[in-house]
Amino acid sequence: MLFQTFAEDLQKLESIASRLEMTRILAEVFLALDTTEIPQACYLLQGQLLPTYESLEFQISVKTVIKALARCSPNAAPKTKASLFDETDWSVNEAAVMADYKKLGDLGTVAFEVLSAVNPTVRLSLLDLYQALRALAQDSGEGSQHRKLDSLVVLLQQLDPMSAKFVIRIILARLRLGFSTMTLLDALSWAMSGGKGEADWLEDAYQRRADIGILAQTYLSHPEASQRQTALTNILVEVGVPIVPALCQRLNSSTEIIDKMQTVLAEPKYDGLRVQIHVNKTKSLSEVAETHIKTFTRNLEDSSEMFPELGRVLELLKCQSCILDAEAIGYNPKTGELLPFQETITRKRKHDIAATAEDVPLRFYIFDIMSLDGESLINKKMRDRKALLKGLFDNNDVIMRTEYLETNDPKELREFHEFQLAQGLEGAVIKQVESAYQSGRKGWSWVKIKEEEGTRGKLNDTIDCVVMGYYAGRGKRTKFGVGAFLVGVLDSDQNLRTLAKIGTGLRDDQFKELIDRCLPLIVTQPPQSYEIAKGLLPDFWVKPGLVVEIAADEITKSPVHTAGVALRFPRLIKFRDDKNWEQATTIKELENIS
Repeated sequence: MLFQTFAEDLQKLESIASRLEMTRILAEVFLALDTTEIPQACYLLQGQLLPTYESLEFQISVKTVIKALARCSPNAAPKTKASLFDETDWSVNEAAVMADYKKLGDLGTVAFEVLSAVNPTVRLSLLDLYQALRALAQDSGEGSQHRKLDSLVVLLQQLDPMSAKFVIRIILARLRLGFSTMTLLDALSWAMSGGKGEADWLEDAYQRRADIGILAQTYLSHPEASQRQTALTNILVEVGVPIVPALCQRLNSSTEIIDKMQTVLAEPKYDGLRVQIHVNKTKSLSEVAETHIKTFTRNLEDSSEMFPELGRVLELLKCQSCILDAEAIGYNPKTGELLPFQETITRKRKHDIAATAEDVPLRFYIFDIMSLDGESLINKKMRDRKALLKGLFDNNDVIMRTEYLETNDPKELREFHEFQLAQGLEGAVIKQVESAYQSGRKGWSWVKIKEEEGTRGKLNDTIDCVVMGYYAGRGKRTKFGVGAFLVGVLDSDQNLRTLAKIGTGLRDDQFKELIDRCLPLIVTQPPQSYEIAKGLLPDFWVKPGLVVEIAADEITKSPVHTAGVALRFPRLIKFRDDKNWEQATTIKELENIS
């Protein structure tokens, strides 16, 4: 497929709001691809070059893109030096590109305008374009910024305007097409079966091995439904590729939990960083270095660099390979006291990691195992997986097994939950002893009890919301640039519907942090997945990406908010860097919060 054709499909996707129509167009795209193009097309549709768990960033700034576009302008001055990076010949063009950027708010659209007068002589295929982008991202070391600029100019001069628009957005991580991984899975099913009937097969396979590119290539290669189902069943857990993590449902009380789940295991609910640990002592988990241990976030991103402690973890584990589910929590080494989430999250950084590790030492609390020495354990019972953990390592200051209670007594479960709350934790997580490891929130394998009234506001639980936009500050808030912000939750189609406008209860430092986090996510138009009433339109739109934990006194019916309900006295608890927007609370889940 020519990349120009692919870019035209991206334009169609950008211009429609209907989830069903998006699914249909994506299905057509999949059917038009050659088998060898499918993985790369899947990653590009998500604005990436690789699966989420393989980090490869372009390291190209907005400023560099402006320089490149200035050199592609039809009236660009001739190059006078060996490198196009030379500053002296391009200032007028750069100023013009910057002016267009300020007016249009999107460098992809600016690229479309600049390249509209250019007639490329080369028509790149999707694979040629992908390889060029990958080479651009992989260029590093001394002089790489100069080379990246030169390479970007050469690439842009080979592109039609529409292709240039989406290439620039991909490079800047601003490809905003408004669909999730689940939409891609639905579209794959649609392409081969004419409907969503096989989407559950695809989702199950993706949860075991979270690589949409390989999954799509495997699935689309089989014309018969039985062949497709067999092929997906054969996609197995693999050390080094994250498993979609299991998440908790909510239930009202210990009595309701025991009635529904019978015998359960109850564990402390820690307020830390969810970490999936992958170990393979016989094989490197990295193409670059001899890395035998890696970690992934609940968002499936590689977080290994955050944890210098992993070297010790590798030494302490009594196995050749494994996949562990854990919570990483900062602690005070003098007292053993666990630190609040906001202190633990300071470990999420790219610089000064060793120094921060000394200031905030971490301990990994291991609560599950999904693979051991090459054998997948996700279909084994919870009780059996716990037994395997007992022989895997000895508890120490860097890695510990979580304590747990096995019970079928509601009173005993309630007392355990209340004891955890008294310790400053978030209560208990309850797991059905006979359950397999079930990714996501499907079924009732894992649940949490709603917190005691008064611990997080009058609602019995907090809500994870997505920031959709914000309103300019007035009065003393003018200095922050934000006076209130709009948050939403997910509907069944993963559209975002508004739930609350929050302008009170924030400290000055929270207002400042909010605007700092919103600025990189600002877009000029509302994403297609946003459902917002006219009376709530924000001054600044923010694309999905910032998740906040919100407490409130009550959920009430609302004729204004598109979720159909609203929050009474909402207030910000914290920023949830450990969650992506697809993991936000859903409207259906709101029904279980009161």
